[in-house]
Amino acid sequence: MDLEARSLQPNVKTMLLAKLREYKSDLNNLKSEVKRIASGNINPDARDQLLESGMADALTASTNQRSRLMMTTERLNQSSDRIRDSRRTMLETEELGVSILQDLHSQRQALLHANNTLHGVDDNIGKSKRILTAMSRRMNRNKWIIGIIIAVLIITIAAVLYFKRVK
Repeated sequence: MDLEARSLQPNVKTMLLAKLREYKSDLNNLKSEVKRIASGNINPDARDQLLESGMADALTASTNQRSRLMMTTERLNQSSDRIRDSRRTMLETEELGVSILQDLHSQRQALLHANNTLHGVDDNIGKSKRILTAMSRRMNRNKWIIGIIIAVLIITIAAVLYFKRVK
């Protein structure tokens, strides 16, 4: 890193070299502290105090972790309950939808049957109209024929009576 920092532009190089010196001094301080701790020059009281504080930190951390775990478990249980409720609602909605679709199907069948029946009735009414029209024409024709026959009979009777009187 030192070589790379030296090869950069001067304004960036000074800043990076200062940081590098700082990091090197921190590293040397940490190394000397590790050597001092590893050599065992710490008195037993200080060591016990460090271990006890570590245990207290571990217990506190364990308690914190346990409470977080309990909260997470509770949230997970609530989410599971909501999912169960949602699933139940979904099943009820699906059941209702199936029921509605069955009702719609039966209503569709009833409407189709009514439509077919109406078409049949319409056809029958058309036939009836044609028959009644034909009957009306025949009736009028028969009236004319009867009228003509009556007229011919009256003329014939009048002619017979006229010739009988004239003779």
